[in-house]
Amino acid sequence: MVLREMSREECLRVLAGTRLARLACARENQPYVVPVYLAYDEPSGGEASLYGFTTPGQKVEWMRANPLVCVEVDEVTAPDQWVSVIAFGRYEELPQTTRREDGRLDEWLRAYQALKTQAVWWEPGCAVGAARARRDSAGPYVSLYYKVRIDHVTGHEATRDAQEAVPSAVTSPAGRRGWLRRALTRVFGGGSTAAGSAS
Repeated sequence: MVLREMSREECLRVLAGTRLARLACARENQPYVVPVYLAYDEPSGGEASLYGFTTPGQKVEWMRANPLVCVEVDEVTAPDQWVSVIAFGRYEELPQTTRREDGRLDEWLRAYQALKTQAVWWEPGCAVGAARARRDSAGPYVSLYYKVRIDHVTGHEATRDAQEAVPSAVTSPAGRRGWLRRALTRVFGGGSTAAGSAS
């Protein structure tokens, strides 16, 4: 397996193509990690961000107390073929107003528009909110949009080492003898009876 460090641009491309991520926060030296649906956004000339939708709960309480968070995403194709990216950033809640003073759309609407491109983006937040409402039917249902403002990213990609990969000839019966003969020739030399008997 060959491991290499990814560039910032490569890391951001992975984040842009990801839906499910793991959001980590900490409070009083205790870490907490939860799976979340996020949408990547990088307006022209703006900073890279991840938008999310949720209902108030432990992660929101913890991120309000300590807004420094990180997000991890990965894509695993095989044990020796994978990508892992970590984005370090700051949690921000997005107030629900339609337009800012300068007339532009507010950021919560931008978050909504980014999230709604994904199927069932609202489901995890609504499911948790509904469960909470069943436990406490007197409390109102509250939802919120938030942003993770990305400060920096790091990532690694693992690829299969060509020298460690089994030759494709091994997979076919006709190719097995040729592969085995070449391997035995390397070990025992060209004139070996062992190499000749393998043919």
